Amino acid sequence: MSLKLGVPSKGRLMEKTFSWFEKRGVTLTRTGSDREYSGKVEGIDDVSLVLLSAGEIPRELAAGRIHMGVTGTDLVHEKLPRWEQQLEEIAQLGFGQADLIIAVPACWVDVETLDDLDAAAAAFRDAHGHRMRFATKYHRLVREFLTESGVADFALVDSQGATEGTVKNETAEGIADITSTGETLRANHLKILSDGLILRSQATLWRSRVANYSPAEKATLNALIEKFDSAR
Repeated sequence: MSLKLGVPSKGRLMEKTFSWFEKRGVTLTRTGSDREYSGKVEGIDDVSLVLLSAGEIPRELAAGRIHMGVTGTDLVHEKLPRWEQQLEEIAQLGFGQADLIIAVPACWVDVETLDDLDAAAAAFRDAHGHRMRFATKYHRLVREFLTESGVADFALVDSQGATEGTVKNETAEGIADITSTGETLRANHLKILSDGLILRSQATLWRSRVANYSPAEKATLNALIEKFDSAR
């Protein structure tokens, strides 16, 4: 048996993850064609590479099917209630930074804070007969955040495409989405509420607390973590 390491299977997240490991003496290589999700690990023995989508990695860690994995903070917090019981954060990797935020139309000059939003949402429901809609992919995090912030009259609508365009398309009144520079929000005439930061996210290396570890796999895990610690 070998320690299973889950890594994003494509794009800049995969490339930056490979680079992060290489700087710490562990070379990850994708093998086969672009359609084959296989790879190899050099620089440490008894580690197998599992290539997955970033969204699958939290689930595989929580199920114990992989021992370690790289994915965003946002995906772990959204997909795994009580994630601390299932995963342990090993290292923040310093890339893939983005903020999960609440944004509303820039023309809403009287809405700058969550308190303003609560008042506007109540007035909106009185005027239109339905709750103010927020388009998002992050239903659990957004619902908890708005509820804990005292915003009452809202509804979440699912967005799997370009979330920023939903306000212009009139399928939502506001959005809750990931942003890194804010340029796309500004291009779509949206603004972030001054207290509308839900979560700061970045690519992170996690360890599964629920996976089974043989004595050899525990030794490999400790050797890997020692490599990472010595490279700091």
